[in-house]
Order: sequence, then structure tokens, then C-alpha cells
Amino acid sequence: MNKLWWTPAVLLAALICAPAHARTLGTLTFEPCGLKAPGLPVNIDAQCTTLAVPEDPALADGRTIDLAIAWVPSRADEALPDPVFMLAGGPGQSARESYPGAARAFRDLRARRHIILVDQRGTGGSKRLSCTPTEAEMVPGAMDSAESFRAFAARCRDALSKDADLRHYTTSDAVGDLDRVRAAIGAEQINLVGISYGTRVGLEYLRRFPERTRTLVLDGVVPPQLKLGNDHAKNLEAALDLQFARCAQDPECRERFGAPRANLDALLARLRAAPVKVTLRDPVTGVESEQRFGASDLATVVRLFAYAPGYMSMLPLGLAEAAAGRYDTLLAQSRMVGEVMGETIALGMHFAVSCAEDADGLIVDPADAASTLGTMLIDGIKGACAEWPRGAKPDDFNQPVRSDKPVLLLSGELDPVTPPRYGEQVLADLPNGRHLIARGTGHNALPAGCMPRLVSLFVQDANARDLDVSCLDRLEYTPPFAGFYGWEP
Repeated sequence: MNKLWWTPAVLLAALICAPAHARTLGTLTFEPCGLKAPGLPVNIDAQCTTLAVPEDPALADGRTIDLAIAWVPSRADEALPDPVFMLAGGPGQSARESYPGAARAFRDLRARRHIILVDQRGTGGSKRLSCTPTEAEMVPGAMDSAESFRAFAARCRDALSKDADLRHYTTSDAVGDLDRVRAAIGAEQINLVGISYGTRVGLEYLRRFPERTRTLVLDGVVPPQLKLGNDHAKNLEAALDLQFARCAQDPECRERFGAPRANLDALLARLRAAPVKVTLRDPVTGVESEQRFGASDLATVVRLFAYAPGYMSMLPLGLAEAAAGRYDTLLAQSRMVGEVMGETIALGMHFAVSCAEDADGLIVDPADAASTLGTMLIDGIKGACAEWPRGAKPDDFNQPVRSDKPVLLLSGELDPVTPPRYGEQVLADLPNGRHLIARGTGHNALPAGCMPRLVSLFVQDANARDLDVSCLDRLEYTPPFAGFYGWEP
């Protein structure tokens, strides 16, 4: 008979390899997992599972989608029965991939409640609808026209339609999924935290399932009446004016970089007349290559940097460098931003939502042509939606959501996408709502200063009116970079 020698090393190996104890929540069984975000060196311990839901809710025996669900357990020995659902933005972002970057903002909420993350159908691990550009489409400038976007969308549609009905990846479908998950985990009521596009999902859930909604937090508010995209060019210009005014008020920035707005306008005019060739060194391989830098590349980096003042603080420096004929700083930044965003957005799901819910009301305003963004975003969406199968939306989808439920609305003062006036518009129909504007903050006010604690107190008491928000007065503006080394001491 062979003998088993249980040495300490063997015992340790057995313990490491042994399957961890499964945990249950309601009727769902979870297994340990790690949550990671593209580009972030962060790994969050969680519990993961899936729930099968019908792709077409009208066909009970039809094809199903396995929703990817993560549960980040509360730190309490006995958590309260109403968990917090985080709703990701985009449209097209994964909740499970977005959470590691937002985990600090949810720390106080986890003291008493579980956090539930559901990858919206078409994103992350929930039958992700990915559209991967070809090498030709990845060449700078190749996707600058409506025709190129239309061809890209048609190719993506044909590939994804082989095993997905692209009409059933809308916000309304996702809201039905959320309530199926709520029922499966055994929660009578839930608290929702919607971020950016996730605010549309949260408001629609409140509309359809008011009795299941305990509280709602909206960060970067998208009004239901809004056709998302129509205001993007104008909102960006307004945010840039506010940001550039900070440079004008800063003696160091004004002396070193002059007028960022004038630099930007002159650079746009130059690049629209003719893109430039720039030599860029690959940060990984060290190999130099000559690349095109055009107006669309500049618009991309300016728009996405405007989302976060920390990034925006680098823009006056980059524009001043370009004004002196050195374009490599802005080009490198545009490539970095494009690569990161490409990893986080499921474009097929983005098209499914935009084409069903916004495309019918998108209008190309000739006045936008001279702006930083121009009309390229709306041109692109309209081009893609000419080919994309459109799902249905309820008749009241674009009507205001009227509710007496407790709602806390958050806006960043410098938000280039969902400015504070959007929050005020939605607040008008929420008598138990309150709108907080975070000074010096861009798109995504939830992590700013004491905001996580305020959100936790709001969810705890389900009361926005009595919050003491004086701590927000301590928020400060991010100063512009004074040079490549960063901010002034």
C-alpha cells in the first residue's frame, strides 16, 4: 500500500488548492473572484456568479444571456437587507470592471450594506458586444467620417447578429434584468448608485419599480428628456471656457502658456487645414514611428481630458508645446486616451442603446462645426445607426421621472458632458431630492472630497434634505501644470 506523507509543505499546498467555500445570497450561489479594471493595478476581492435571463423578454423559451454578477460583501457581521447596486456608465462599460476604480467612494457604504455589481447585458461578462476595428480602421483619421462609421457598424452588426438579437440590449431590457437580480438575491428593496449613463438606468428603474427602490444616487445626471449627444459640443466648449479661465487667473500658467483658448483655436484651424506628421517613440518598445495627428485626434484628447480636472491641468502645457511646433505631447496623450477607452467600452452595446434611444432625435447643428468637437460625434452616431437594428423603447421613456422617493443628485461644476443644469432639470420632478454641485470637479463627482461620506449618510437615513454638506466647501480647484514635472509646490 502506498503511504501518503502529509508534510507541512503538502498540507499547505492542499489548503491553497482546495476550493474556497461557496457563499449564497438569496437563491444565487457565489464563488470567490477578483475584480480588475483595464489599466489599473488594482484587484478587489469579491464573490461572483451568473444569472440566466431571457434575451427577448417576450420569449420565455428563447435564447438566454448569462448576466455576470459580483457581490462585494459588507464589512458588517450582519449586513442590512437593502444592498447597493452600482450602475456603470458609457453606455458600454462593465460594472464589475468599473468598480475597482470607484471602490474608495463605496467604502463607507460597505460598512453596513453589500455592494452588487451587474454587468449590463452587452457589457463585461454579460455577452459583451465588442466591435473590434480592423488594422485599416485603426489608422489615424480612418474613422473621421459618417460613412466610415456606417461601414464599421455594418461589419460589426453582421458579426454580432450571428448569435445575438441586437434589438434587445437597451436600457429598458437592462432595467428588467436588474429587477430579476434583485429578486434572485432576495432583496425587497435596493439602493441604486447610477454613474453617468447609469443615471438613465437608475431613473428608469425608479420609474418602472418605484416600490423596489429605497434610495437613488445620480452622479452626472442624464435627464430622460435628453437625446444624449445633441449638447456634447456646446457642453464641452462651456467646460473648456471655465477650465481655461483658471489658467488666466494663475500667474504662472498665464506667463508660461499664454492663452490656452487661443492656442487651441489656432491649432484646430491648422489641423483642419492639414494634419501633421509627428515622430513618436513607443513607450513599450522604444521604436520611433511617424504618425498622423489631425483635428479629430486633438478633439479626442481635449474632450476626454476635460472629464477630469487632474488630466485637464496638463492641457495648457500640451497646447503651448503644439503652438511651438512640438506636437508629440498631445499625440502621445491622444493615443493613451484612445487605447484606455477602447478597452472599457463595448461599442456594440453602445450602438444598441444610442440607436434605440437617442438617434431619432439627434440633430446636426451647423453652429457646432467651428467648435472643438465639431459635428463628428453626432455624424458618427447617425452613420452607425443607419445600419444598426433598433430596439423598442416605452412610450413614456423620454418623459420626466416624477417620484417622492429620496434622491441625491451629484454634479461636477466643470463637467463637460452632464453639466449641473441637467441635475437641476431632473430635480424639478423629485420633491424629496437634493442636488449637490462639487466645486472644481468634472464628470464623476462621487469620489470628490467628503462626497462618499455624504452619499453614505444619505443612503443610511434615506434623507437628502437634512444632510450637512458644509464639508464640500473645502473642495479646491486643480491648478494647471507649470511644466513637465507637474504642479508648482
